[in-house]
Amino acid sequence: MKKFFIIIISFLIVCAGTIKADEGMWIPLLLKKYNIKDMQAMGFKLTADDIYSINQASMKDAVMIFGGGCTGELVSDKGLILTNHHCGFGWIQYHSTLESDYLTNGFWAMNNKEELVNPGLSVTFLVRMEDVSTQVLKGVTDDMIEIKREKTIAGNIKKIAKKATEGTHYKAIIKPFYFGNEYYMFVNEVYTDVRLVGAPPSAIGKFGGDTDNWMWPRHTGDFSVFRIYADKNNKPADYSVDNVPFKPKKHFPISMKGVKKNDFTMVFGYPGSTQQYLTSHAISLITKTMNPHKINIRQKRIDVISADMDSDPSIRLKYASKYAGISNAWKKWQGENRGLRRLNAIKKKKELEKQFQNWTLKDPYKAKKYGKIISKYKSLYKRISPYQLAENYIFEAAFGIEILRFSGKFRKLVLATDREVGDDDLTKIKEQLKIEVERFFKDYNQPTDQRLFAILLKLYYENVDKDFHIEAFRTIRTEYDKSFGKYGKFIYSKSMFANKKKLLKFIDNYTVEAVEEIRTDPAYNLYNSFVKIYLEEITEAKSMLSGKIDRLNRTYINGLREMQTDKIFYPDANFTLRVAYGKVDDYEPRDGVRYRHYTTLEGIIEKDNPDIYDYRVPEKLKELYENKDYGEYAENGELHVAFTATNHTTGGNSGSPVINGSGHLIGINFDRNWEGTMSDIMYDPTQCRNITLDIRYALFIIDKFAGAGYLLDEMTLIK
Repeated sequence: MKKFFIIIISFLIVCAGTIKADEGMWIPLLLKKYNIKDMQAMGFKLTADDIYSINQASMKDAVMIFGGGCTGELVSDKGLILTNHHCGFGWIQYHSTLESDYLTNGFWAMNNKEELVNPGLSVTFLVRMEDVSTQVLKGVTDDMIEIKREKTIAGNIKKIAKKATEGTHYKAIIKPFYFGNEYYMFVNEVYTDVRLVGAPPSAIGKFGGDTDNWMWPRHTGDFSVFRIYADKNNKPADYSVDNVPFKPKKHFPISMKGVKKNDFTMVFGYPGSTQQYLTSHAISLITKTMNPHKINIRQKRIDVISADMDSDPSIRLKYASKYAGISNAWKKWQGENRGLRRLNAIKKKKELEKQFQNWTLKDPYKAKKYGKIISKYKSLYKRISPYQLAENYIFEAAFGIEILRFSGKFRKLVLATDREVGDDDLTKIKEQLKIEVERFFKDYNQPTDQRLFAILLKLYYENVDKDFHIEAFRTIRTEYDKSFGKYGKFIYSKSMFANKKKLLKFIDNYTVEAVEEIRTDPAYNLYNSFVKIYLEEITEAKSMLSGKIDRLNRTYINGLREMQTDKIFYPDANFTLRVAYGKVDDYEPRDGVRYRHYTTLEGIIEKDNPDIYDYRVPEKLKELYENKDYGEYAENGELHVAFTATNHTTGGNSGSPVINGSGHLIGINFDRNWEGTMSDIMYDPTQCRNITLDIRYALFIIDKFAGAGYLLDEMTLIK
């Protein structure tokens, strides 16, 4: 009996060191090697080739980078794609005016001709990926100085990417994995004619607003619909009236069957960034310095902007997207700190580091290679901390001031003039800047920005080491009675960047002799002061320290992989195509509370409050609820809205397809729960949940609410 228990315990120890089914963002190319058996044991009924293949149509051909930071998926053979409402938000806002307010009222094209063109929007498909570690690291040695190593790698990457795309319209990008121990190449195809087909009103697509953001239970219909267009040969082409809907190799069939607890789920998309292998020193810097300061800065911005939005509908329209962007990370950082404290993350990392240290001492070779890593980490993070804090304040506080950030766009004109570029190039820059001016002032309110100016500049002054102060602070003390408000009044009254007409006239009449007007403009001068501090006082020192930390990270992760030979290490997210898989599940956020794994339309009606912007339920939706007019989208008389699962996701996974065991689309990933936001750094299977829009709710809104049911005729519905 004793022997039996020893065997069982040994087996459990071995199992504990392998794959944690719900944790990880896995490389599609390697699923066959590491994951597919585990996935199939959990309920996946297909093969690794059905997910990723270069020899046959596979799921990878139906997934794309949407814009610059989200994921989207194809749902028809006519180029129709789904993504999140918040991913399409900027483009919905771009087309919105007070007269045609698509943010508030929604937008639906009832035929192809009514679809809206989005200049600058693109989608990117993966053609193939390849492990190019050997080629990239050719000529690289362990004793190389970091600068030479980077130069060698950069040269190798350039040659490999050029060879991979020569004679094609493809683009190649090569990214490091495991801190530069491995490299993978991604050959992509980019389509640039992407049109807005439909979006629900914000009262559906952003229901619950920032109050519900990162939270569960969730009732947000977070989706929007776009369409890809191509030339007559189905190749990428810039917008043209002659372009036709794109014909994909693959699109997702859509399941109408819904989900049950413990069902297999897979998220296929482009997670942005995670840091799973940070040391205790890094987590200490994040939780005790970086996050608290960034949270405070954004809180000040939120207070000012929200007050102004509440006072004027036109300001609300202008600042809706900006406010969402500011509050998103603000709330995430708070949840992240809370989760890491609850997990005792720093303590756990210290225990691992102690284990690692003891492991190195058992072997002279290991001691020489790895023995000093932990002590070096401690020294480097202590040195980098003030530089990191100053950088945070420059980007969060100084460049949180809109007029400064906007004036910085004219730096390209200054640099072009200094380089004495030709007239044609100068004309192009001027035309681009005129577009920037129109965009900026369309969504700008000077009184709001001026109030923020005084608050944010003072925060920088009070919290950043004097080594990183700018000359303007001396001026504020001596000439403006230490009043940041008075100084702001001067800036906004004198700067041409606060005056649209004056600025457009300046661009139209610009000659190289006028460059001094930009340089001496008080807003640009202030912006340039922060750029100078950043470039001269922060960048070089921080880059040097970061380089040393990166080198340690590269060695440390190698050591961990040597030490934990029974563990499969997944690479941190880096906005490349990944697979995450888990199961539909509820969770218990705190003692005595358990959240069900799905929400329904009834919860939306319960939250209805006409006095609160984020909870104003549209009358038509209430009417559909009262009449229980759910069509074929209901389940046992209920209309499901969203559900939770254990897939490991992060930013960039917004809009990702959530797929069942049969490879059918069951939802659109759009968020994580607040209790699980620390999953970028440390995953907790009991608390970390991705939040998915039930695809049936999206179809219900398209059909019953918007009356755009013709779009469903394009889709493959599995009933």
